Amino acid sequence: MNEQLKLPTIVVPARLASTRFPEKLIKEVQGKPLILWTAERIKKVAPEFDVFFAVDGRALKEILENSGFSVIETDANLASGTDRIAAANQEIQASSVINVQADEPLVERQHILSLVTALIPNQADMSTLAVPFSTEADFLDPNQVKVVCDSQGYAIYFSRSPIPYFRDSEGKWKGEDQGAIPLKHIGLYGYKASFLERFCQESPGKLEKIEKLEQLRALEWGAKISLSTVHSSTIGIDSPEDLFKFQALIKAGTF
Repeated sequence: MNEQLKLPTIVVPARLASTRFPEKLIKEVQGKPLILWTAERIKKVAPEFDVFFAVDGRALKEILENSGFSVIETDANLASGTDRIAAANQEIQASSVINVQADEPLVERQHILSLVTALIPNQADMSTLAVPFSTEADFLDPNQVKVVCDSQGYAIYFSRSPIPYFRDSEGKWKGEDQGAIPLKHIGLYGYKASFLERFCQESPGKLEKIEKLEQLRALEWGAKISLSTVHSSTIGIDSPEDLFKFQALIKAGTF
């Protein structure tokens, strides 16, 4: 690792008890568990970073360790991925951390580097990513999180509702005709260690409980979240259908 760059450490939170797709991380694609596809992808696109996996139990721990990856076992009952990373970093002691989701086997190098760059400003406690929405259907989908930011690129709010609301067109999005394209949040993050220490001590806030978005906990107590807009989104595995799509990409040679 280049000490002059002071690269953050990548920590991947991983748990089996996914609500929408239980045990997806150990589902096999061409004979390999999904978690290993993600692990090998990170190693390929970001080889200069130290990488740890913060897991919720022995099943994931054994799979990863048997393939040579560094693993820290954390409490299975932690409330969020950020809580899991905060717990792991008590052992790792990194000064800054990048959070790559365990179900993101198509994460790109630009995503990781953009998180690092966005975390540099002294005011930023945390960084994250966004990409412009391309269709109104996606913009209206509550499973696709929206984010709005201020003129300096710091997040103001995240929501499952379509924000901003285009009043002059009765809420209907007209894209560039309105002078701004809404932004889709990508759930990858960068954190400073001091932020992680506070995050795991704070109880989930009211907005976090309502929207089921952990980053709202940070906004509620005044943390500064720096937003970087990138050109392409990631493709998370949230359902069996997503897994089939990923398998098709591999067979087609586009992975």
